[in-house]
Amino acid sequence: MKKIIASPSAPKAVGPYSQAVQVDNTLYISGQLPVDGASGAVPEGIEAQTRQSLTNIGHILSEAGMSYDNVVKTTVLLADIADFAAMNAVYAEFFTGDKPARVCYQVAALPLGVRVEIDAIACNH
Repeated sequence: MKKIIASPSAPKAVGPYSQAVQVDNTLYISGQLPVDGASGAVPEGIEAQTRQSLTNIGHILSEAGMSYDNVVKTTVLLADIADFAAMNAVYAEFFTGDKPARVCYQVAALPLGVRVEIDAIACNH
């Protein structure tokens, strides 16, 4: 069964997609930009932007009755791979138990000129 998940605390989808889609016990979270869901503000710097993107993922996980411990895979898109170490340090604050699988790419550009976008897949296990 497919269910659309949307958290009022995370930024609204700005296109023809959902914040997340749950199929049975698996949750597919769309790429989260570092946009504050309440104010629409984008913080400065890779550390603050990584923290905001992961916080948005946390809001969506919570809406689905899950937590960061349920995340099994993430994709991190960086505007500049030189930001990898700084992003990684913040990322490690959110995934303190068993770490999810992950891939990280440098991309040519991201929406709104941000430095990072992160998506996730989570499972109720």
